[in-house]
This record gives sequence, structure tokens and C-alpha cells, in this order.
Amino acid sequence: MSKDRIDTVGLGTDGPLVGVQGLGCMGMSAAYGPTDETEARATLERALELGVTLFDTADVYGFGRNEEFIAPFVRAHRDRLTLATKFAIERREDDPSFQAIRNDRAYIRASVEGSLRRLGVDHIDLYYMHRRDVDVPMEESVGAMAELVAEGKVRHLGLSEVSPGELRAAHAVHPIAAVQSEWSLFSRDVEGGAAGVVGAAKELGVAFVPYSPLGRGFLTGSFVSADKELDSKDWRRTQPRFTGDNAAANAALLEPVRTIAEARGVSLAQVALAWVQQRAEVHGLAVIPIPGTRKRTRLEENLAATRITLDAAELARLEPIADKVAGNRYPDMTFTAVGRE
Repeated sequence: MSKDRIDTVGLGTDGPLVGVQGLGCMGMSAAYGPTDETEARATLERALELGVTLFDTADVYGFGRNEEFIAPFVRAHRDRLTLATKFAIERREDDPSFQAIRNDRAYIRASVEGSLRRLGVDHIDLYYMHRRDVDVPMEESVGAMAELVAEGKVRHLGLSEVSPGELRAAHAVHPIAAVQSEWSLFSRDVEGGAAGVVGAAKELGVAFVPYSPLGRGFLTGSFVSADKELDSKDWRRTQPRFTGDNAAANAALLEPVRTIAEARGVSLAQVALAWVQQRAEVHGLAVIPIPGTRKRTRLEENLAATRITLDAAELARLEPIADKVAGNRYPDMTFTAVGRE
């Protein structure tokens, strides 16, 4: 293996080997303002070259356009990558205020057919329930997902933003390969308490896929106040942590990250990602973060973090950060595991 390629880890007990860091593709088509599509496509190719094999999208990203955007890349390298997409968040392009969560069997079946069509493939490697609809029994929704596995349309199942109890209930119906939830220096609710799904994932042999491991870019120090610095169409302008007094307070929390980065001669992003990658050792389970980027330079920077090991003193300096963060992860926490506790 080339020294430039990242290591691999199993995606759950029976899942495929994937690179220890994946790539979140959402920003290539949605949420973060204009994209240089040529550079984004080059970033996909470079990621695969460097050992990234888990590529993450969802049907809701750009109202399906993100699946369409990565489709040519996926088809060109179908046997070399693990394709993950998601269902459950229903949006309407003609009504931006509309959002619903759907886990019913009819919606799941319609969603998978839509994703397969947009992606131009005959199966999805990892199919996530993006959010949980508490009005639909887990046995019904995961049972419908299991039917897709039996039919060959899906290889492995995943869940996102679920509680330990929800993960156990789902796993009892069909093996779950991966759980995806926000996990970073700023967001650690998955580690303990009633919503501590990390422990349940370890117990069941489920891989953990942290999304937003860089706090949607905030942990890189690239911006402080979203409403003052980011594009008018950037979704982060709506997030409580990145605006007003919260933004200023949270920016001050980056000081120990910056101190460690300067001492090591690395970036803030690399320190933050190294911390997430080391959660695998701390908690004893597979951890595959999926930072999103549209640029090759950022991709290479992120992947270099897989070769950084923070020492005990550095970890101790970073430990208090999450408890001091001001503001929720979303304006409405209803559809997160924490919001249901």
C-alpha cells in the first residue's frame, strides 16, 4: 500500500473494508453556497486515489441533485467504492419551509427507487434511515429496509441520529452496519448519558460514522460569524452556534485547538479530525468520520489527520471544550436523538 493512502477498517461486523476517513459529498450540491464543479469532481477522484472509499450522500441534498452530481464518478469506479445514501427527510423545492420525516414502507420503497435512478446503479452499498419518525414502529421501517437487502437493491443498513434503544431495536430486526451522528470537539452527546449511542454501537459491532467532524467548518477557524462572513445562501447562517453572541463565545473555545496546531505545525482542522479519529481507540469501535470538502487541498489536509496521534496532555486540553459550547446544533432539535430524550 502506498504511504499516501489511508488505512482501512471494517464497516460493521459484516460490512466491507473502507478507508478510515470517508468523504461527505453534500456541500458539492447543497447548503454551502456556489460550487466549482470541476474542482469538486477532481476532489472525488483524488479522494479515491488516496484511499477514501466511503462516499456519503442523501436524496435530500439539493433535492436529489447531489446524487446526480456524484453519479458519473460512482459508475466509473463502482467496484472500488462504498456508496452510502439516505432517505427519510421529505422536502419540497417549491416550498422551502416544508419538511417532514417519513419512515413508512411506501415512502422507503419509493425513495430507494429514486436514489437508484439518480445514481444510475443497481444497488446501494449502505442505505441509511436519515432521521427517525417515532410514529412508525422501528420494526416496520427496518423491516422494509431489510426487504431491500433481500431484493439486492441494498447491501447494508445504517441509521442516523438514533438513541441506544432505537439502535438495539433496529439491530434486532436486521443487522445494522453503521450509525451516523454528529460527533466532534463541539458535539459529544453521542458518547454518554441517555443518548449515548456510541456504547450501544460498540456492544453490537456497529461502525460509527461521525458527520460534521469539523463542526461544519467552524472548527477550522475559517469563519467566526456565519451571518456576517458566509454566502447569503449558506445554510450555516441559520445555525445557532455560528451566529450572534454564540459565535463569538464559541470562537474563543478554539484557543487550545489553535495552540496545539501551532506547536505541531499542523492546521486546526487536522487537530480536530485527529481527535475524532482517536475516538476509535478511546471507545473501542470503528470510527469513520466523513468531513465534507469540495477542494483537493482541503481533502489532502483532512486525510493527513489520520496519521496524527494526539498525546495525553493534548487530549486533556481539548476535553473541556464540548461542555462550554453555546447554542444547539440545529434551530430545531426535534429530529435528533437528544431531542427525543
